[in-house]
Amino acid sequence: MKKIIIITAAFLGLVFTACENELDLNSPNDITVDQYWKTESDAQAGVNSIYAMFYKDGLWARWIYFRLDLTSDEGYSVSPWTELADWTRFNYINYNFWEGNAVTWRDTYKAIFRCNQVLANVPNITFQNEDDKKKIIAQAKFLRALNYYYAAVIWEDIPLVLDPSTPADLPQQKKVDEIWAQVEKDLNEAYADLPAQWTSDQTGRPDKGAAKAFLAKLYMQQHKWPEAKTALEYLITGSGARYGLVTNYRDNFTDVNENNSESVFEIQFGDQRKGGTGEDPNAAVSSNRSQFFAPRGIGWSDGQARFWLVNAFKEEKNKDGNLDIRLRWTLYYPQLFADFGDKTYGRDWEWNNNEAWFRKGSRDYYRNNEDYYSQVNYRLVRYADILLRYAEVLNELGNTAQAYQYVDLVRARVNMNNLAVAHPEIGIDHDKFLERLKTERVLELAGESVRWEDLKRWGDLNTQASVDKIALRDPDFKNFKVGKNHRMPIPQTDVDNNPNLEQNSGY
Repeated sequence: MKKIIIITAAFLGLVFTACENELDLNSPNDITVDQYWKTESDAQAGVNSIYAMFYKDGLWARWIYFRLDLTSDEGYSVSPWTELADWTRFNYINYNFWEGNAVTWRDTYKAIFRCNQVLANVPNITFQNEDDKKKIIAQAKFLRALNYYYAAVIWEDIPLVLDPSTPADLPQQKKVDEIWAQVEKDLNEAYADLPAQWTSDQTGRPDKGAAKAFLAKLYMQQHKWPEAKTALEYLITGSGARYGLVTNYRDNFTDVNENNSESVFEIQFGDQRKGGTGEDPNAAVSSNRSQFFAPRGIGWSDGQARFWLVNAFKEEKNKDGNLDIRLRWTLYYPQLFADFGDKTYGRDWEWNNNEAWFRKGSRDYYRNNEDYYSQVNYRLVRYADILLRYAEVLNELGNTAQAYQYVDLVRARVNMNNLAVAHPEIGIDHDKFLERLKTERVLELAGESVRWEDLKRWGDLNTQASVDKIALRDPDFKNFKVGKNHRMPIPQTDVDNNPNLEQNSGY
């Protein structure tokens, strides 16, 4: 399923730790950079070490979900850990707060450091097959682009580091447009040398489709609609059109049928190692998300869903007059048993009013609790997202009538009526179509870490009037300051230690 990456990746952290303050320590038991980077196997292990960063606390093992899901209007926190909950309420006091900010910043730049090591050193290694070298370099470029993409979504104006860093470096801060430009360059160069598909023993590595998908996301965030259209067409109608929606919607959120036809790029998680998230050979390769987002008594319950999501699902019935089946697999909520006959983790539950929790990625199908070692892969991009993005792009380009069919493909999978039948009032009105598409993306993608970038792309965080509308469904947005909270503060220690770095405006 996903063994090649996660088995070989973890030990590289011993060689390639990326915190600058660690680079000046030479252990006699470790291989130095000068001694390394000699063989093809060095290069392969080096690129695998980048994938190992997916399993670190600051990134996709745990804390990044608090930024992408809970900071948006889909989620929130009532954790008794007040500072943790405050960082989902836009109450940022200590900019160095580890779990809310600093560890994600650190691990992002550790991942970038590992990419830069590969990009600086692998070109000098002799390979028997030059194509193998190109694929390794392309993976590093893709993964550097991925990490800079999310860093730009979260912080915007950040240092752009393109060479292996040293302890004395004071990298220059760049405007977000320059970050976007580098992401675009990396993705285009990665696309050129990535394969159209990997063999089954290399599952989990990015291919050309993944590069085009992230190019589309990048272009859309910049409102470069023609470029986004071209990128998306590779996956939908072009030479990369090999994707399709799986019949069972739930198959996108369990460890059953992973890496299926709907998957464009997903993080490979496993539960075969029960260590921590450090650099030791037994470090875990699992996700902690379900532990931190599970209902009370099952996990830590530090993050949960807003109840307006439940109401959104119930606004429209399917063709048979029944509830949208996506509600069943997206959320736990008080009426779940009455609506679908499902108990929460098989238990009778004491519910509070208007309480909901994210179900996607949970392991309730064979467990009665959660822990730190979820093996459920995380789908960063799936084909349903691509189809809805294409509809959005067509609408922005004045082709609203053509956009309907791509929304209808997503709706048909779950037996919903065609959009024109269900909502004839939309017609070919651009604004009405976009407003409906915002709901369609929620119904399909809620709890999948896309909502924050959606809100930013739509400009819903840019005016007080639009923020006030969001606050009606998420009271945390009453604390949101326009012109400030659309991006996070940079960890203050980095600002204090680097004269080339300024704190984001408003902080």
